[in-house]
Amino acid sequence: MIPILRASDAGELKRRVMNRSQLQNEEVSRIVKEIVARVRQEGDAALFDYTAKFDHVTMTAETVLVTKDEIARAYEAASPEWLDAMREAARRITAFHEKQKQNTWLNFEIIMVTPPGRDGSVSYPLALVAADLAGVDKIYKVGGAQAVAALAFGTESIPRVDKITGPGNIFVANAKREVFGHVGIDMVAGPSEVLVIADDSANPRYVAADLLSQAEHDPLAAAILVTDSETLAAAVQAEIARQTALLPRRDVIEKSLTAYGTIVVAPTLPDCADIANQIAPEHMELSVADPYGLLPLIENAGAIFLGHYSPEPLGDYLAGPNHVLPTSGTARFFSPLSVDDFVKKSSLICCSRAELERVSEQVMLLARQEGLDAHANAVAIRFGKEIKE
Repeated sequence: MIPILRASDAGELKRRVMNRSQLQNEEVSRIVKEIVARVRQEGDAALFDYTAKFDHVTMTAETVLVTKDEIARAYEAASPEWLDAMREAARRITAFHEKQKQNTWLNFEIIMVTPPGRDGSVSYPLALVAADLAGVDKIYKVGGAQAVAALAFGTESIPRVDKITGPGNIFVANAKREVFGHVGIDMVAGPSEVLVIADDSANPRYVAADLLSQAEHDPLAAAILVTDSETLAAAVQAEIARQTALLPRRDVIEKSLTAYGTIVVAPTLPDCADIANQIAPEHMELSVADPYGLLPLIENAGAIFLGHYSPEPLGDYLAGPNHVLPTSGTARFFSPLSVDDFVKKSSLICCSRAELERVSEQVMLLARQEGLDAHANAVAIRFGKEIKE
């Protein structure tokens, strides 16, 4: 049964959530370093060797690129209802992010990698439809740390990219960290989590369902309720037990709840907000009577869902904002993936002779203070004050 804690136990809750990070496994880190180094050095040979080892399929330079026929077959396999839903999601996502657009010096060729199945086709064909709707230019049938390395350094079959974005398993997360600096990345994502702040106005059935929707991801997922109501806490606890027994993924859910499922009772809603800010969750639901009144107290969260009818799965699939979000407390300093992540800026500096002369002594003073006389001379020489023999 999911435990009910007091606000004084929030520190222990924070520690447990943070310890779910995917970057603390030394053995995984060692394996990933080896994979990245081999792909960087050997290119396709290593990439396809690892694909055979991990995905149990033979991939070649001739078969790794997804063809137009494969995309067409994926469309044919999709139901009309699913296609309508995907197109609606694409419309909403585009409309939201159009408002964030800026000018950039980057030129894009969008590439996606996705693991192959044992028959050599994409393991989840409908992903090809989603990629096509999103405007992806090329799709390659490789996955895991080896795919990240291929994107970062390029191989004979896969071109090198400038930035790698998107979540993945523990090997992908570590590989992204390993190649950072050679390419840009969005963030290093960890296991998923949801934190619900709720008061007496919340329906315990809804709250329990929202928590379970996150717990079914995997055993490392964290589902947390923080409330100022003892009555709601007990009702949600009972409802979680009832609903879990009815769900197909109950084995995964039970492992997740046993390890990381928590209900915290705090004295007031501001206390709940304080606890939530310490956790800095990936997803935060404000299931309270006045969510906009509580919103100014929220400082750290990847995505915030307001009110009783804004469940987290809405953001997963259809709302519009990007759903690549910071996890494991990194919402303290990371933002969701956005258009900004694909904008590269350059500083422009232009100075007239008169303006440079006006500040020249200060520039030279600062340069000489660092012992960088050539820096000072680059200014001095323009005004007949260069270093002499």
